[in-house]
Amino acid sequence: MSLHFGEEEFDSAWRELDEPQLEGGWELFTENMGVKIYRLLDKETGLYEYKIIGVLSACPAQQCADVYMDLAYRKQWDSYVKELQENEFEGHKAIYWEVKYPFPLSNRDYVYIRERRDIQVEGRTIYVVLARSSPNTPLAEKSSVMRVKDYKQSLAMETDGAGGTKVFMNYFDNPGGMIPTWLVNWAAKSGVPGFLTDMKKACNNYDGHCQKK
Repeated sequence: MSLHFGEEEFDSAWRELDEPQLEGGWELFTENMGVKIYRLLDKETGLYEYKIIGVLSACPAQQCADVYMDLAYRKQWDSYVKELQENEFEGHKAIYWEVKYPFPLSNRDYVYIRERRDIQVEGRTIYVVLARSSPNTPLAEKSSVMRVKDYKQSLAMETDGAGGTKVFMNYFDNPGGMIPTWLVNWAAKSGVPGFLTDMKKACNNYDGHCQKK
């Protein structure tokens, strides 16, 4: 699996800001706080892939992108983070991320690569972040934590013209194990809007955080 992302991957991510590709079985799953979440059943795993479309008000797009990329800051505002850092493995960089799961489920961890590009399109600046699991990265698994080996995410952000950020996200992960359907649905219905609310607060506090560095 390539450790780099192709031009076409960045291209398709920002284009969905303008025209989300929702044909072929995508269904509206929930709408909350101006955020629409669509889902598509992955027949092979029985899990859903998600597309999230919405606006983060009062959070400028560049700041939104900076907050999303700042791993040290994420550890402060995201209560589900157990461990998060970028490491170098045999000449390439990858991120290790352990996520807290509710008792009695085991925590999950991810090893993934990501890349951000700030793309200029006809006078617009669009911030695109791509990420995907890097299963061949040599990092030993922990006995008490389940490794997520199938994870992908694309995120595109630009100004909404009113001091906020227009957001498009495409997301899939296979957490493995026997996770109850209600928990998967809760994570999508409540967890995503909750995460965006937390991220909005994090944006509002980011200047203060940077001044303390």
